[in-house]
Amino acid sequence: MEMDMKVIEQLVAQALKEMKAEEPAAFVKPKEETYGVFATMDEAIEASAKAQKTLLFSKIEDRQRYVDIIRATILRRENLELISRMAVEETAIGKYEHKLIKNRLAAEKTPGTEDLVTEAQTGDHGLTLVEYCPFGVIGAITPTTNPTETIICNSISMIAGGNTVVFSPHPRAKKSTIEAAKVVLEAAVKAGAPEGIIGWIDVPSLELTNEVMRDADIILATGGPGMVKAAYSSGKPALGVGAGNTPVIIDDTADIRMAVNSIIHSKTFDNGMICASEQSVTVLEPVYEAVKKEFEYRGCYFLKQGEIEKVRKTILINGALNAKIVGQSAYTIAKLAGVDVPVDTKIIIGEVESVDISEEFAHEKLSPVLAMYKAKTFDEALDKAERLVADGGYGHTSSLYINVNEKE
Repeated sequence: MEMDMKVIEQLVAQALKEMKAEEPAAFVKPKEETYGVFATMDEAIEASAKAQKTLLFSKIEDRQRYVDIIRATILRRENLELISRMAVEETAIGKYEHKLIKNRLAAEKTPGTEDLVTEAQTGDHGLTLVEYCPFGVIGAITPTTNPTETIICNSISMIAGGNTVVFSPHPRAKKSTIEAAKVVLEAAVKAGAPEGIIGWIDVPSLELTNEVMRDADIILATGGPGMVKAAYSSGKPALGVGAGNTPVIIDDTADIRMAVNSIIHSKTFDNGMICASEQSVTVLEPVYEAVKKEFEYRGCYFLKQGEIEKVRKTILINGALNAKIVGQSAYTIAKLAGVDVPVDTKIIIGEVESVDISEEFAHEKLSPVLAMYKAKTFDEALDKAERLVADGGYGHTSSLYINVNEKE
């Protein structure tokens, strides 16, 4: 049963409010407009549906050729550097060198058509025909945290599966998002794909976001909890890629140096904006001080009691994640909170006790800010981790550092 559109509009309005779509002072000038951009969402959906009918009856080899050309075009140095730099300059979050890595990985590692070949299987009960089934027109809502990477990943996987896509860019990342979409579309069309295979609206709005949710065959929402909830409430099939609250446990048998080093690499990559990066670490009591010492040795800063409260007030604003800390450096976040830390600080760590949602450090922070808990037993550590996952939403990510042989 479809939900009342007024309810959906309220949810989307709240999500867009959370976006805090400020325009940056400067950005890289994108290429000239070509095909792909439409004046209305109806035109975008109509063109996408027409292209999908053509794509549906194309050979799988043709779709793989489109994918191969998209990969090669994104991986050209000038394109890879352009969209990576645009994303950082426009949104003012993340790190350019890490955007390069993420865009390259999206181009190289997103699956193509290799798992979509139709198969006929015989058995005791007759013949089974295994065949993929495209959805049609996919409405894809993209985030500010990974704008260009999402375009690359979504485009490759959707086109490979016989689908077309209409993108709804995040307002704060619309220029870099559209530039990435242009690069992908122009590459696909040059390889023989129909022009409407990818489309977008260049001026995102609540109304247009509602329209893409209403008219597309399936919704893919990547972003904050408000937007993901709106997608799931649209009455259409939906896939949501939203918030996580990844907990990590360091057992007393773990290789402490390796565990701490891995967490720092993860938590500082693109300034902690990957939703699978660690948000808290729970350490078994026998090794707690050793783990703390290793974090300090590697350039992390443990907040003093008065400083913890200052950072608490900076993490959340009116119950929601403060957009000003997302994708910023540890030094910048500390400065916002009024805390003095060395300029090269890797991660700000708050030693806290509560895993309740009322504890600001227990939330997803999308930045190099980490909560640290102490557990007397492994079961206590599991309980804390389970509660933290529940706070962020089941079905996401957790991790464990342990030496199983020693534990046995």
